[in-house]
Amino acid sequence: MSSVMPTPETTPIVACTISRDVQNFDLLIEDMEQALGETWGDLSFAEALAFFNQPDAEALEFVALALDQSDEDNLILMSEIIKQAKERNIKVILIAEDVSPASLHQLLRAGADEFVPYPLPETELQQAIDRLHTKEQPQPVEAKANSQLRSGSNKEGAVFVTHGVAGGTGATTLAVNLAWELALLNPSDTPNVCLLDFDLQFGSASTFLDLQRREAVFEMLSDTEAMDEDSFGQSLMTFQDRLQVLTAPADMIPLDLITPEDITRVIDMARAHFDFVVIDMPSTLVQWTETVLNAAHIYFITMEMDLRSAQNTLRFKRALQSEELPVEKLRYVLNRAPKFTDLGGKARVKRLAESLDISVEVQLPEGGKQITQGADHGLPLATAAAKNPLRREIAKLATSIHELSDAQDKAA
Repeated sequence: MSSVMPTPETTPIVACTISRDVQNFDLLIEDMEQALGETWGDLSFAEALAFFNQPDAEALEFVALALDQSDEDNLILMSEIIKQAKERNIKVILIAEDVSPASLHQLLRAGADEFVPYPLPETELQQAIDRLHTKEQPQPVEAKANSQLRSGSNKEGAVFVTHGVAGGTGATTLAVNLAWELALLNPSDTPNVCLLDFDLQFGSASTFLDLQRREAVFEMLSDTEAMDEDSFGQSLMTFQDRLQVLTAPADMIPLDLITPEDITRVIDMARAHFDFVVIDMPSTLVQWTETVLNAAHIYFITMEMDLRSAQNTLRFKRALQSEELPVEKLRYVLNRAPKFTDLGGKARVKRLAESLDISVEVQLPEGGKQITQGADHGLPLATAAAKNPLRREIAKLATSIHELSDAQDKAA
């Protein structure tokens, strides 16, 4: 007689890595094993499309599409992989190393659900997987955000604005991290800081904090006359229960679609419910720049030690003076300032200030790669690089603002 031993049921594969060669992403292998044990597999780009048509693919919850700079020639194939996965309700996590922003944008537009840079930050893959599960059973952010707004509040919060006179001068980095440092100084659990991203076309505060852009933002901005505490609260996103953020709209909209009256209503609403309101402005001067300047307590102008910053700063200052606007509110911030021991650099800063007839009151040091890495990971510097010299300077600035506010409150 012969007997057939029963075979144990095969554990279904719930996830797969898809790459040119998964051995090029050894940290991804380790994180997949840690998160999923033996319930994952790996596929090449060519194998992925064929596997999607097999019965085993029905159990897939997500795929991790890993690519580097060498794979940018195969974007059409990878976009098709994402498309086929989405048609089968399979989530896609994009793992990218040294890939251009244009390529990332194309793949995200193709339908990728999450993006994680490589090398993988610690626990970042697990967090991305958790976010995928959260999206499947979404919790209403609106209710959480709306609960933070107390009806009838009238705090008259202080307004701080960042405005870069040229691209890459660190205005958004300053705005996001200044807002977060102010939030950390709050002794209570109730958020008292609101970050408003008024760079309506290219605003990236949501990217810096890994927050979703929401349709409610555009709906609110389109009809501010009907805006109330509920609609404003539903437009906000909460970052780590301490900071409220009005992200830029999900779609690019014309800057002149919003009127000065719209901006006034939004700022007034934010001031009524928060102690501090931080605004990130577009580099372009728009019809409501004057509105924001008049509402601001301090208007930070970020610049660098280069000719374009010097020229644009001079043109910006002259434009405001020609309209008799309050230029005394401007505070000039020099990003990537020379080190304390760089005497030659200090002399150049002095000559720059004298030639522009300004006072450079804030000098922010070079933060290095940690700045861009923190932004890519969606984390403020206090979390991503707490000992970074740039983070320390922004923390000092936030502390001085907070202490000044406390002193004014006591005097009042």
